[in-house]
Amino acid sequence: MAKNKRRIHLSLPHMSGREQKYIEQAFATNWIAPIGPHVDAFEQEMAACVGTKGAVAVTSGTAAIHLALRLLDVGRGDRVFCSSFTFVASANPIIYQGAEPVFIDSEPETWNMSPQALEKALLDSKRAGKLPKAVIVVHLYGQSAKMDEIMNICDHYGVPIIEDAAESLGSAYKGKASGTLGRFGIYSFNGNKIITTSGGGMLVSNDEVALRKARFFATQAKDPAPYYQHSELGYNYRMSNLLAGVGRAQLEVLEDRVKARREIFRRYEAELGDLPEISFMPELEQTYSNRWLSAFTLEENTGITVQEILYSLEQENIEARFVWKPLHLQPLFKGTDYYAHDKDHHVAESIFKRGICIPSGSNMTVEQQMRVIDVIRAVFGKESSVVL
Repeated sequence: MAKNKRRIHLSLPHMSGREQKYIEQAFATNWIAPIGPHVDAFEQEMAACVGTKGAVAVTSGTAAIHLALRLLDVGRGDRVFCSSFTFVASANPIIYQGAEPVFIDSEPETWNMSPQALEKALLDSKRAGKLPKAVIVVHLYGQSAKMDEIMNICDHYGVPIIEDAAESLGSAYKGKASGTLGRFGIYSFNGNKIITTSGGGMLVSNDEVALRKARFFATQAKDPAPYYQHSELGYNYRMSNLLAGVGRAQLEVLEDRVKARREIFRRYEAELGDLPEISFMPELEQTYSNRWLSAFTLEENTGITVQEILYSLEQENIEARFVWKPLHLQPLFKGTDYYAHDKDHHVAESIFKRGICIPSGSNMTVEQQMRVIDVIRAVFGKESSVVL
């Protein structure tokens, strides 16, 4: 390995330099606990940014999904449909609630939930007399799913949608912010996301009554009594005022971060687009992806494997990763029901076998990106590219 070369990471936190101002305010006023003016302001600013009536700041995107399921009264014996091609955090809260996940395959134009597979799953559920309590749609790597088709199908069966927009803050679908089309939307501010609070998440919705209930659940479900009284199960899910201050500063530069990642993707596409062996993750017409992670797939029978590319990059001290392993293939969910895009076409499985995520951080330099590009070109026996 080229240890003398500085490590290029997949997606590092990118501080704006404004965070310290908000942190100092929190210290100066001693608002360190998981309540405070930064939390209130961050919620208001996030709702204004994405165009919803409200938002609730919590400890993680996973917590936000859990709250959304609780608000939809998902419980033991219920079923929840979920995108299969995603990180495990999208589905774990289904298990928290004692419910059963059913995984839905992807389709090739967005890599996200297949409306075709979803409709088949809902039709089967209707015939069995047990419709799901919710559908969790994931917007993978910043690309929105086919929401018109998915919403039409879910509306027909009366099933609410939770949008897992953990990776797609700053993305848009037909002019609307990702995460705002379903009953509830969730965002993640983990360290590798488009903006970060170190760790944290946000639940958004136009249902203000439900959001008030979410705050209640997220603060240990304390009853309005002069002492500690609890009539319902609650959670310790509220974001700290300190981290909310970081989030406010990060939100101010969201547009810049999206532009930077889109430019990184554009350069990869321009410099590697002549390689017939690879195809980049598509961007659906009338959508705007934040390009959180740049990803591509290898064409069939290229003679090169994902492992070979990962190895070559690691030898040059460059971090890259497989795309998500579909949840229906995970040992944790063995035996769980799954609906393929087509009986002869398992899209998520195909992308998993041939897909790779490459460094995409908004603080990458052009020189760092060219190192990545040159290694990939070398794997295919091509000369180094020219800096654009």
